[in-house]
Amino acid sequence: MIARDRIAQERLEELLDRAERIARPLSFAELRELAHLYRVCSARLAMQRSRSNDPEAVRYLNALCVRAYTHLQVSTPPAHRVRKFFFADFPITLAATARVQAIAALILIAGAIVGATLVAQKPAALYALVPSWMYPADELEQFESSRQARIDFLSHTSMAAGTKSLFSAGLFVHNMQTGLMAFATGILAGVPTILIVFENGLMLGAFAWLFSRDGTTMTFWAWLLPHTIPELLAVILCASGGLLIARAVIAPGRRTVGAALGEAVRPALQMVAASVPLFIVAAAIESFLRQSTLSLGARYAAAALAVAAIASYTLFVRALGRRHPAIDLEWLLRAGSPDAPRDNDSRPER
Repeated sequence: MIARDRIAQERLEELLDRAERIARPLSFAELRELAHLYRVCSARLAMQRSRSNDPEAVRYLNALCVRAYTHLQVSTPPAHRVRKFFFADFPITLAATARVQAIAALILIAGAIVGATLVAQKPAALYALVPSWMYPADELEQFESSRQARIDFLSHTSMAAGTKSLFSAGLFVHNMQTGLMAFATGILAGVPTILIVFENGLMLGAFAWLFSRDGTTMTFWAWLLPHTIPELLAVILCASGGLLIARAVIAPGRRTVGAALGEAVRPALQMVAASVPLFIVAAAIESFLRQSTLSLGARYAAAALAVAAIASYTLFVRALGRRHPAIDLEWLLRAGSPDAPRDNDSRPER
C-alpha cells in the first residue's frame, strides 16, 4: 500500500514538472492520468491528516495536490497565457501550416520579381506600381532621374521623439490594416488575399530596383531591411491565415463548409495574433531606427538580429514539432462504461 502510494506521488510529481515547463504540453491521456492521480493523492491526503504523525509527509502531499489542483482548475495568469501561446500553442500551428506560409511567401517574392522586371523594362511603370499616397508622382520622378535625390532621401536624419512616436503609431495602424485585410478577405476564396500580397511584392520590387542601380544600393538595403523583415513576416502570417480560411471555403473535403471553417478559424486567428507584435516591432524600427543617424553597420546589425531571432524561433518550432507527442486515443478503449463508478473530486486545503 505504501509503495503504491509512493509510486502514485512520484508519477504525479513527474507529470506536474512536465506540465509546468509549458514548452511541452501534456497529451489528453496524460492530463486524464494527472486528474486521476490528483484524486488518489487527495484521498490519501485526507487519510494522512487524520492518522499520520509525519507532518513533513502531510505538507509534501498537500503541496503536490495544490499544484495539481492549480493546473487542473485555476485559470492561467495572463503572462503565462502569453508565454504558453508563443512557446507551446502557436509553434504547433506554425509547424502545421508551413506549406501555406511558403505559398504566401512565394506570392510575395513573385510580386517583387515582377515589379522589379516591369520597372527595369519600362520605368514609367513605377508610377503605377507605387501608390501616390505613399510617394507622389513628382517625388518618384526625382528618385528615378536624380541620383542625388536618392542619396538625399536615404541620408541619415534625426527626428524628434514625439514625431517618431506619431509616425510609429500611424505605420502600425496602416500595416495592421493591410494584414487584417489580407486575412479577412480569405473568405472570398482567397483571391483578394493573393492580390494584396502580390501588390506588396510589386511595390517592394519596384522600389528596390529604383534604389539598386548605382552606389546607393548598400545604403538602401540598410535603410529597408531592419523594418521590412518583421513587417513582411507579419504580412505573410496574416495572408497565411486568410489562405487557411480560403482552403476551408474552396476544399472543405467531406465536411461541410461551416465545419471546415470552424476548424480553420483557430489556427488562422493565432497567426493574426502572432503578427501583432511583429507589426509593432516593425513600426518602432521604421520610425525610431530608420529616422536616426545610426551607421550602416548598426543598421545591418539590426537586420541580422531580426534574421537571427526568426531563425532561432524557426529552429525551436522544428524541434518542438519533432518531440511533441501524438494525441493518444487509447483512452477510448480503456474508458469505462457509463455505469462505471467515478471517483469523487476533492480539493486540498490551500
